[in-house]
Amino acid sequence: MYNKLVRIEVMRNLGKEVDDFISSYLTPVEKIWQPTDFLPDPSADSFKHDVEELQTYAQEMGYDLFVTLIGDCITEEALPSYESWIMGIDGVEQENRSGWSQWVRSWTAEENRHGDLLNKYLYLCGRVNMREVEITTQYLIQDGFDIGTSMDPYRNFVYTSFQETATNISHRRVGSLAKQTGNTKLSRMCGVIAADEARHAKAYKQFVTRIFELDPSEMMLAFEDMMRKKIVMPAHLMRESGQKAGELWGHFSDAAQRAMVYTGQDYINILSDLLADWKIEHISGLTEKAEKAQEYLMKLPARLQRITDRIATPDLEYQFKWVKS
Repeated sequence: MYNKLVRIEVMRNLGKEVDDFISSYLTPVEKIWQPTDFLPDPSADSFKHDVEELQTYAQEMGYDLFVTLIGDCITEEALPSYESWIMGIDGVEQENRSGWSQWVRSWTAEENRHGDLLNKYLYLCGRVNMREVEITTQYLIQDGFDIGTSMDPYRNFVYTSFQETATNISHRRVGSLAKQTGNTKLSRMCGVIAADEARHAKAYKQFVTRIFELDPSEMMLAFEDMMRKKIVMPAHLMRESGQKAGELWGHFSDAAQRAMVYTGQDYINILSDLLADWKIEHISGLTEKAEKAQEYLMKLPARLQRITDRIATPDLEYQFKWVKS
């Protein structure tokens, strides 16, 4: 257990800086891109041609890469779950229109555009069973998730630092692989989403940096706890129609690994980057328990590397109901 009152006090102190966080890491609504900036314009004479071009490239995408794109869309569309979860953590007062609650609302508003863009792309591309995608999305929001953070802001910010970085990698890789086949329009869509995720990751990593300055031992213990549990993706309870919660996640994860969009090596690399960004090795003034946590964290990448090196890439393909046969 953690000291809730101390957490709330730390969050209150950081809350004084939230306006700076918003101006540094988020973009004003009037200036940021919107989904229609990248999609065929229904009022334009070229609309039919643009849709046909979009559909041609979609049909040519490799199966695993295409499935990963769909799963990324579903993950982004489950955003209402993520906002309600962060609004409930200790130190976020939902009824306020400033401070942390304003950060959460503003962050959510930026994230919401990602699912909008990808959903419309998938709808137009002609290769997707949209009803099955919508069923998976509804289930994902309905089933919720358990990411092991409870209502602790320290653990939650470790999670979001990791997760935002992972989504940046996934969207960026899908975009890069699409570009290699000449699909420059999808590449641009994934690129702008990835850029948003990179900014958001920087923000959450900065929150953790500030907490390490204010409460280093407890922040270290929270980091260790999250890594011992392992970071699970927010879509880990993903399912299709007729399935139980979580039954689809392994198949989706395998497809992402085969497509080289997100792999076990990426997990290790993100952890290593967080250790470097937060200067974990050099943090001093820790309690004895926190020092042991620090030692564990510094040895963890090498331990995970030994395990990952022994795991073969899964080769058993699964036929997703999302994709039209």
